[in-house]
Amino acid sequence: MRSYKLKAFNKASFCRHFENQVYQNVQNKNIKIPVYLSAGQEYIPASIYSILEEKGIEPNIFIQHRGHSHYLCAGADPIKLIDELLGRKSGCANGMGGSASIHSIEKNIFGHDGLMGSQVPIAVGHCYQTRKPTIVVMGDASAEEDYVLGAMGWASTKNLPILFIVEDNNLSILTEKQVRRNWEMSDVAQAFKMQGHNIDDNPESILSVLLNYSFDKPMLLNINTTRKYWHSGAGQDGDNFDRYENEKSSLGEEANQIDLENKQLVEKLWKQQLEIQ
Repeated sequence: MRSYKLKAFNKASFCRHFENQVYQNVQNKNIKIPVYLSAGQEYIPASIYSILEEKGIEPNIFIQHRGHSHYLCAGADPIKLIDELLGRKSGCANGMGGSASIHSIEKNIFGHDGLMGSQVPIAVGHCYQTRKPTIVVMGDASAEEDYVLGAMGWASTKNLPILFIVEDNNLSILTEKQVRRNWEMSDVAQAFKMQGHNIDDNPESILSVLLNYSFDKPMLLNINTTRKYWHSGAGQDGDNFDRYENEKSSLGEEANQIDLENKQLVEKLWKQQLEIQ
């Protein structure tokens, strides 16, 4: 368990320092486009891809905004993401996708078209055609779109090898979930006759439901988490629980060393790319 938690922390730490650099470079105007920061939610992809790497599973991945950490945790090139955020042709989407539409051919990460939740029916259709393990990630607001629900029903009917991940930070911009609906996505999944779990972003919780999952059927994980920044770092929700800081504290000195190394590496990568004219 400790080796898994350290591996997940390593990924989460890299993501946190990467997003801190993004935030800083938005503030100092090096980044001139809207960005969707994944800080605070990075333990979801950090845990998931740590587990899948151990299993030797390389899924097709469909993400939307707040997708930086999924891109990084899946092993895609951080330099190409830096260049994308700087608007360069050398970026992962040739400088045209920005923060919300990042992709990686090498890691089977498909870019998003910008329509809220549209990645879900696209992922389901792609999975239906290929029959390959697929992950599709959405926010708790995207999950409310009608075409998302229809796509989930089709995935269940056809018993597709797809994992639906709802990153549930309880907010659509600033509107809480209880204002928008009186149901949970895990209940919806079960109504569609697929496994549905409502858990938090604790790496042990994620491991408990994914340990024996082999993409032989559809499953949905509604993972409760906490965002650190609003879009483009425009604000914060307050002094909320921070999974990353909690895990760093619980793992002790070994985690502190990992964190320092990641901080230095990320700062070096950003400095290197910013110096390119």
